[in-house]
Amino acid sequence: MAEAVVGLLISKLGETLAKEAAAYGASLLCSEASALKGIFGEIRRATGCLEIMQAFLQDSEKFRGTNKTNDVFVKRIRGLAFRMEDVIDEFKYKLEDAKHGGFAAKMKKRVQHVKVWRRLAQELCDINTDLEDAARQREHFALPEGFGGGGERHAASTNDTACFAREEDLVGIKDNAGKLKGWLLGGLEERKSKIIAVWGMGGAGKTTLVKHVYKIVREDFDISAWVTVSKSYQVKDLLKKIAGGLGISVDVSNMETGSLGEVINNHLQCKSYILVLDDVWQQKVWIDIMDVFPNDCSGRFVFTSRNFEVASMATSGCAVKLAPLGDNNSWKLFCNLAFRNVGDKKFPSELHKLAVEFLKMCDGLPLAIACIGRLLSCKPPTLSEWKKVYEELELQSSVIHGADSILKVSLEDVSYELKNCLLHCAMFPEDYEIKRRRLIRHWITAGFIKERKNRTLEEVAEGFLNELVNRSLLQVTIRNEFGRVVCCRMHDIIRHLALNKAEEECFGKVYEGSTTSSKDSIRRLSIQSDDISPLSQSGATHLRAIYAFTNDIGIDLLRPLLVSSSLLSTLDLQGTQIKMLPNEVFSLFNLRFLGIRMTRIEILPEAIGRLQNLEVLDALGTGLTSLPKSMAKLKKLRFLYACTMVSEDTFHDYGGVKMPRGIGNLTGLQALQNVKACLETLCEVATLTELRTFAVSDVTSEHSSNLCSAIMKMSHLVHLQICASNENEALPLNTLHLPGTLSKLGLTGQLEKKQVPQILSSWSHLSNLTRLHLVSSKIDEELFSRLLVLHGLCFLSLIKAYDGMNLYFPRSSFPRLAYLVIWDAPELSQVEIEEGALQSLGTLQFRRCPNLWGFHNCIHYLTALEYLECAGQILRTAEIRNLCKKGEQPKFVLIAEANVFILSNAWLHMGQIFHHKASCLLSLG
Repeated sequence: MAEAVVGLLISKLGETLAKEAAAYGASLLCSEASALKGIFGEIRRATGCLEIMQAFLQDSEKFRGTNKTNDVFVKRIRGLAFRMEDVIDEFKYKLEDAKHGGFAAKMKKRVQHVKVWRRLAQELCDINTDLEDAARQREHFALPEGFGGGGERHAASTNDTACFAREEDLVGIKDNAGKLKGWLLGGLEERKSKIIAVWGMGGAGKTTLVKHVYKIVREDFDISAWVTVSKSYQVKDLLKKIAGGLGISVDVSNMETGSLGEVINNHLQCKSYILVLDDVWQQKVWIDIMDVFPNDCSGRFVFTSRNFEVASMATSGCAVKLAPLGDNNSWKLFCNLAFRNVGDKKFPSELHKLAVEFLKMCDGLPLAIACIGRLLSCKPPTLSEWKKVYEELELQSSVIHGADSILKVSLEDVSYELKNCLLHCAMFPEDYEIKRRRLIRHWITAGFIKERKNRTLEEVAEGFLNELVNRSLLQVTIRNEFGRVVCCRMHDIIRHLALNKAEEECFGKVYEGSTTSSKDSIRRLSIQSDDISPLSQSGATHLRAIYAFTNDIGIDLLRPLLVSSSLLSTLDLQGTQIKMLPNEVFSLFNLRFLGIRMTRIEILPEAIGRLQNLEVLDALGTGLTSLPKSMAKLKKLRFLYACTMVSEDTFHDYGGVKMPRGIGNLTGLQALQNVKACLETLCEVATLTELRTFAVSDVTSEHSSNLCSAIMKMSHLVHLQICASNENEALPLNTLHLPGTLSKLGLTGQLEKKQVPQILSSWSHLSNLTRLHLVSSKIDEELFSRLLVLHGLCFLSLIKAYDGMNLYFPRSSFPRLAYLVIWDAPELSQVEIEEGALQSLGTLQFRRCPNLWGFHNCIHYLTALEYLECAGQILRTAEIRNLCKKGEQPKFVLIAEANVFILSNAWLHMGQIFHHKASCLLSLG
């Protein structure tokens, strides 16, 4: 992945060249201009050479490990790229620094910088000379055409052998096998083609599943063929493979592509056939050959792929994604394989603990379980032998031989921009739930993301995230109501492979407290141990990012690391229990991301104003009550998150932070959260017209005019939160006209009864509003009915906000609502739902509604319901019966407290309920 390093460097060189004219214009000395000319000349010289090198590195990546000369050459290029990046970062740092200070200070810096420019120009010249020597050597040691195909064949052969599974080893595939059979055999008499897709990460069992079903159904077709698609396929070669698989007797070896297509088409006329295309990497494969097949035949095409874009070509409803195996199926498969050569397959109790550790390594991946199981089946089932195997695997960083060759192909098959993003994900701890927003901001501030036409940096980054998900390289753990990724994680085996690659490429390293030597040129450090004393002595000088995933981190031990990392761009200390930032942080002029979320920091010093390149300050959930005056100098700041934790007896979770005078100068801000309201600050906020997210707290009636005026100028606003100063304070919203771009709205505080009809009526234009969160709003039946104009709502929560006795949902109300949460509604006694209302509702939650005794036997109208929580209430048996009428296998789960009925899928399937208080089963008959 050295091309990822070079690609990032080329991008930096381009950014630096874009500043050339401005640098000359600011130059006041002839000697300075001359020295600058030398640097920019060397940068242009390097750019041309690196672009050629990048193309070579992209080609050579697939040959890694097959040629020692090539590996040495790639390592040399990477080292030169790192050296050049150090020079460029220092140059940009000094160039920016020269703009700050008074006239005398600027002149002094420029005189000093003449020597610096000459030194950096000479260093660049030396690096360029080495690069050109390397380029000449590349020509001398050029790889022969087609070299490296063996590596790809190795991956393919591993995949082939993995699917030679015995019948008893086919675990956890029953449901998916049934689906495939139904899709393949259904409607054969209609003489129509159908595309079926099975997709998922490498090693998930796609080929095994399809091969199992293929063997069963192939006899139902006139013709059948199985073709494994080469990653670097040629159309003509692929058609030859297909022709051979279909049993075409004509000699196709010397045919042209067009003639081949005609022969295949004629052969399939008036026949039913099934063609499996195994391991398809891109849509283009099908696009290239689809016209070869006749339209009026009963054709069935099955694709297996790691990529969602391939699966998206399937006939509607005929795609299945394979997830990792659950604990029970993982255990069953492991036992079947590990004891395949043992007559008595009873599991020895002394091996149980080690077996659990083996399965942790596999994380539900069938291929990995199969590899370990087969390996253990060749060993005596004794504790000593199994321990030897476990220790060997640990030494391999848990990368399981046999699985790694297949999964590595997935890592290699991405662009250099995606490779940087993927390797960055490996810096998070094992099984860590990575939040989309944090991940995207890391990528942006690291320079991995570049703007594209008509798309913001955030949009490009989210596109990259979705691509990694669609390539099965990241697993989604939480999606929001729109299907957007909220949290994701990396499969353990993918992570271990990526970590090995990251360290090998000097991209980054995870520190877990071991005293392993650290490479001098490592760029990113993930601290996952409280003891960082060895790090403070390592003398690492090339770090660009430090991420801390530990509670306690010694400030004194962190200082040496910061001093030696003067070009650091990311410092994320989220969740550490530090009470202050070391002064060394404020000398990091290159710092772009500063993360102190959920720390115990209560004060930021004025020195933070020296961080002129800062783009993200994340200080949510700290002890901060105000920000220093110097914050107003940070003109590049785009995201400012700061709020203070409040005591449990208050009616809101987070308190606002007092903003400094001059906050309105930060016109590039896209997020500002959470502002403590005052007249002066609200006047200044009105200039922040680029805001997408805005949160304000401690609002009173005197703020009405300034607040409403400011919000109405935020024409791009997507997320708005307004919190009153206390529970009895009415929010002053009567003159507020919300922007039509608004998607999320949170209001904490009373709504004036006389003004509420006017306020809610003014929301009728909010067609983009999908989330509404109301706290302490004092809404009754009549006022609630006015919310029905919000047809696009997907999420509605009312916390201490509903004062009515009845809650009524007329026909066709809230057609898109997926989540409805109602807490602390002491007067609520009846919920009435008309047929046709809430047709998308999947989650319905009631808590602390002590007088709620019924749903008017209408809850069965909620056909999409999957989760029902009625904590603190008792449902009538008749209502539970109505829930059970929804089908043989209800999707929903009802969870409740103490004296409430608890239902689960299993109990409902048996037609029974469990009464928690009585601890007995009751039959519904």
